[in-house]
Amino acid sequence: MHHPPAPPAPPSRPATPGTRWWLTTPARVGFVLAVPLLGLVNAFLGFLLLVFAIVLIWKDNPWQKGMKMAATIGAMALLGAVVPDSPKDGASDTVAQADGKGAAKGRTADTPTSPTPSMDGDAGEPTPKPRPQAADYRGLRLDKARNKAEAAGFGVDDHNTSDDDKRIMMRSNWTVCFQKTGWTSSGTKTIDFGAVQTGAPCPEADGGAIPWPKMPDLVWKTWKTAQKEVLDLGVLPDHHLRADTAYLNDTLPDEGEYDHWRVCVTDPAEGAEVTLDTWVTLELTHPDNGCPEPDRKDGDHPRLPDRDDDGDPDYHDPFPGDRNRNSTFPNGLPDHSGSSGGSSGGGGWNCPHTRWC
Repeated sequence: MHHPPAPPAPPSRPATPGTRWWLTTPARVGFVLAVPLLGLVNAFLGFLLLVFAIVLIWKDNPWQKGMKMAATIGAMALLGAVVPDSPKDGASDTVAQADGKGAAKGRTADTPTSPTPSMDGDAGEPTPKPRPQAADYRGLRLDKARNKAEAAGFGVDDHNTSDDDKRIMMRSNWTVCFQKTGWTSSGTKTIDFGAVQTGAPCPEADGGAIPWPKMPDLVWKTWKTAQKEVLDLGVLPDHHLRADTAYLNDTLPDEGEYDHWRVCVTDPAEGAEVTLDTWVTLELTHPDNGCPEPDRKDGDHPRLPDRDDDGDPDYHDPFPGDRNRNSTFPNGLPDHSGSSGGSSGGGGWNCPHTRWC
């Protein structure tokens, strides 16, 4: 019997031309190697790439099973090598509490630590940090106090301690009244000076009003006594006190010769504040004259009797009836040539209260 020939064996099937690139062997190897690189950037992204790489290792992969297992384990090991261990719960809090407790125990007034108050373990309330100790700079000129405090390691600040609006311009003209120490946030010790202008009294409290002294009652006291009382107020410079006459036609003798003269009027008046900027005038009279009465007809322009109207009051005019002779020119007023004459030699330039001059 004749049998037909056997059909030929089918040829081997070539690779499917439409295979996706990420299913190729080089792509699978590349994804596995990329796992640790992305894990260095972000642990979560590295984990996602690891899952994707494992899927590619096992999906439609012609590799042998042993190779797939080895690739999976290797990818997981690579990611675990680059991801840091997570901190244990409560570790950071424990360290912080230990450091804070140690700082509280070892803290002293001069230790430049943080100004944050510590916690008292018994009471549960914050314990304020003691202020740094400093020398007493009160009463010193402000510029000198600053120099000494800076040399002692303080950061220095200053302010006008009164309630006025004056700014501190020249520290050499200001005096320290108050001082307050403290700490900065970085642990540096500081000191703040409250000052007033030199010569002014200190307020009772920082930021308060200056207790300026008041003008005393000086009427009918001698110039020498009144001068001392004003200067003893402690705020007025010597050159801010001056003497004048209470009567317009009177003249003060040379300095030192009117110490016994009496005070009639003070400017400012009794009870007024006397400050560093005050100017004081004491109007004086010779004790023989007395002070002008307030209800006099000449009012604010009191004059002493002057019978001969020569400008020389009668009380010290040796010739009250002779207009040409007075206490300054007993032999007669000088004429135009500068010579002195008798009663007829005075018809010159010195002729007050007449129509001739």
